[in-house]
Amino acid sequence: MNCFNSERPKILVVDDHPSSRITAVALLSVEGYEVLEAENGQLALEAIAQINPDLILLDVMMPGMDGYEVCRRLKQDEQTRLTPIVFVTALNDRRARLRGIEAGGDDFLCKPFDQLELSARVKSLIYQRRLNEDLDHASKVLFSIARTVERRDPNTGDHCERLVSQSKAFGEYLHLPRLEVRDLIWGSYLHDIGKVGIPDAVLLKTGTLTEEEWAIMRQHVVIGEQICQPLRTMKGVAPIIRHHHERWDGSGYPDQLKGNEIPFLAQVFQLIDIYDALTHERPYKRAFTPEESLEMLFREVEWGWRNPELMEKFAAFVNPNAAAA
Repeated sequence: MNCFNSERPKILVVDDHPSSRITAVALLSVEGYEVLEAENGQLALEAIAQINPDLILLDVMMPGMDGYEVCRRLKQDEQTRLTPIVFVTALNDRRARLRGIEAGGDDFLCKPFDQLELSARVKSLIYQRRLNEDLDHASKVLFSIARTVERRDPNTGDHCERLVSQSKAFGEYLHLPRLEVRDLIWGSYLHDIGKVGIPDAVLLKTGTLTEEEWAIMRQHVVIGEQICQPLRTMKGVAPIIRHHHERWDGSGYPDQLKGNEIPFLAQVFQLIDIYDALTHERPYKRAFTPEESLEMLFREVEWGWRNPELMEKFAAFVNPNAAAA
């Protein structure tokens, strides 16, 4: 148990049969876990809210709320979605397992318990939970840094929040897979996180930037990628951060990528980002109307800066009646 390097992990055993709970408690207590009990689904939910267990052994067949419903509720809750749930059942059939997978279960055990199997699976899942929590905490730190960066620049207002909403909507409009829509949403928060490494004298300058200052400013995409790249969960976000200032003709930065060398999600995001900037007031410009903003974006297509086909889809998303200028 010394691999956890913390207080004893807590396990909640949920079963309406006292004999089954007693068996599980006895086997797990010997392993050094702190084991708690609940005799039905409702009591389990109440206990979980109070004790935040490291793992839940959950009986499938219980009166009232069955194990599948308990699991669904826990996996839909931000506070408990990472808690491993092991379904325990005497039903060793394919249908039971499929229902458990659909509900979000992490593993299955059959009664009667095999002590070695129980010990190995519980230890592995608790260890995995700790790793997932570390990743989750690291991601939250990144989002906190991104919000700090946004607050440094008083000119952007609620830019990131608007991008989140539009990224979700446009991603779904394009029928992108769920994980790619998630990457777009995360990219909306994190695309400018690299500006944390840009000096205030450059980032907050009200006048025109010099060539030297522009060179410094352009580094924010590289810095942002370096900040996020070590996290496995940011694998799909890092290309958005690095490449959202590339141009279709290769005149963008930092890598002068051309055409579909530019990652597709970066192409999608940059249209949302530019459109939002155009349609909202900044100290150096008025807010343009949606029609004016689309016209400007189509002009950039003519200049060779944007993907023509994707731009047509974006215009149809913004305004189904929009036509190329």
